[in-house]
Amino acid sequence: MRLLATLTCAAAAACAVPAQAACDAPFPADEPANTRPIVPGSEAEPLPPSPLAELAADSPWRVRFEAAADALLPALQSRDPARWQPLLGGRWLGAGEQAAVAALLADRCGVFASIAAAEGPVARRIMGWQVPAAYSPAERAEIAARPEAEALVCWSAASAPRWPRIAAEADNAPGRPYACARIAYSVRDTAPRWRAFVETPRP
Repeated sequence: MRLLATLTCAAAAACAVPAQAACDAPFPADEPANTRPIVPGSEAEPLPPSPLAELAADSPWRVRFEAAADALLPALQSRDPARWQPLLGGRWLGAGEQAAVAALLADRCGVFASIAAAEGPVARRIMGWQVPAAYSPAERAEIAARPEAEALVCWSAASAPRWPRIAAEADNAPGRPYACARIAYSVRDTAPRWRAFVETPRP
């Protein structure tokens, strides 16, 4: 799931966002893998989160997610709700969610700031969740045959991009060196359709 583009400005984040130093924030700590029980209050050993992996080049979903990401990025870069709201659910996007996304995109210190200001191409990676090794070939085939799929698409204006390793790290928290969106795609019953979701940092 990786599509990496050559950056026209090696220091894009610093070049594009005024007073970037004032926006510097501690890089969020990596999500610990085994700190929470499966059931609150239980002492059962929690399962580690599924790691992310680049969408395989031969995946039948890859071209669909690439097309969706191609449409989503310029809409988010525009910061114009009339462009990105329809891609994030349209009328199904609640007022509170819409306000949170708008604030994230408008934040000059947010993770989308350098992406929106980039004058050239930005790096992109499209990722899915690795199927646990314990799954049988039949279970893997059943998953591959489903008419729905989800992927995380992340962008970075850094010259040496870093990417999330697990979904919890694709939270668009301040200080992350990338910005991400989740895309849910369906080819069930009707024409192919998709919707994007943008995680907003918790207050």
